[in-house]
Amino acid sequence: MGKMIKLGKKRSVNLTKTRVVDFSTYLGVVLAFLIVDAMLSGGMLSRSFSGQLIPICCYIVMAGSLNLTVGILGELSLGHAGFMSVGAFSGIVAAMSLQGSIPSEPARLAIALVVGAACAAVAGVIVGVPVLRLRGDYLAIVTLAFGEIIKELINCLIIGHDENGLHVIFNFNSSKTVSDLGLTENGIEIIKGAQGATGTQMISTFTAGFILVMITLVVVLNLVRSRSGRAIMAIRDNRIAAESVGINATKYKMMAFVTSAALAGAAGALYGLNFSNLTSAKFNFNTSILVLVFVVLGGLGNIWGSIIAATVLTILPEALRGFDDYRMLIYAIVLILVMLATNNSRLKALLARPFASLRARAAARPGKEAQ
Repeated sequence: MGKMIKLGKKRSVNLTKTRVVDFSTYLGVVLAFLIVDAMLSGGMLSRSFSGQLIPICCYIVMAGSLNLTVGILGELSLGHAGFMSVGAFSGIVAAMSLQGSIPSEPARLAIALVVGAACAAVAGVIVGVPVLRLRGDYLAIVTLAFGEIIKELINCLIIGHDENGLHVIFNFNSSKTVSDLGLTENGIEIIKGAQGATGTQMISTFTAGFILVMITLVVVLNLVRSRSGRAIMAIRDNRIAAESVGINATKYKMMAFVTSAALAGAAGALYGLNFSNLTSAKFNFNTSILVLVFVVLGGLGNIWGSIIAATVLTILPEALRGFDDYRMLIYAIVLILVMLATNNSRLKALLARPFASLRARAAARPGKEAQ
């Protein structure tokens, strides 16, 4: 009986700690948004930094979603930019097609985000069914190939819209042009093959980016803390042991992979509607590696770390622009120094001290209630 009481107290303490960490994450993001929004309204931010706010939100969502696959599930994916591109171009098509029927920009943006997430989720299912049977380097190679295939497929797409609906052409042999769509006078050209999406109405906002970041945090953190999340982490730690106790590895791996893809698609839609011109070359192998750097630098499974890494590493290249030719050299040196610092046990202990008292108080509350 005494042992059961101790186990109950321990579980209550862990639950309280988890709630404190999650609440501090939400609160920190909200405070950051309010401060930046106030500075933006007051004209205190430079034009270059203001232009980075929406991409920063997109990269935070990308880092958080990839952390779900790499950090929580424990599978290496190198094609995350492919899901982002699916969401970006499907979101652009949805927003531009609804331009006449839905004049409200926030409504069209919301629909575009949902469409982008849904299309990326479908792509995640198509890729995940065969790919998640692989492990390690094989999975990384196949996801990398998927990202490149998506990029080339988008280069072959020609899409337009008029009162008769969408007009789609797959230009695999480079013999067709936009004129072959057969659009009426009121029709609009949305995607022009290798030229990408041109003339897109920029309807993305910083507020929408903040909302998407909050939705991502709620989805990821609640999934990780749930029974399904514990099953996913059990598969990561030891798949054979997890399957021996009845955990369906394929089901939970698909759950994490598709959720990650859907969030990346929503981020892609927000990103795509922030630029008037966008090509598939933006979502190449380098973009996937950049997002992976955010995850690794912030710490595998560490959502707070992903948020900070995505923010700092997006701002840093622009902040170093004044150093001209030495900009990327300094950027690389900073990355190396940060990696060395984050793997230093003494520095980790020093940074953990401010949170020690907060955790101690959280742990003491259940004990007082039990007394």
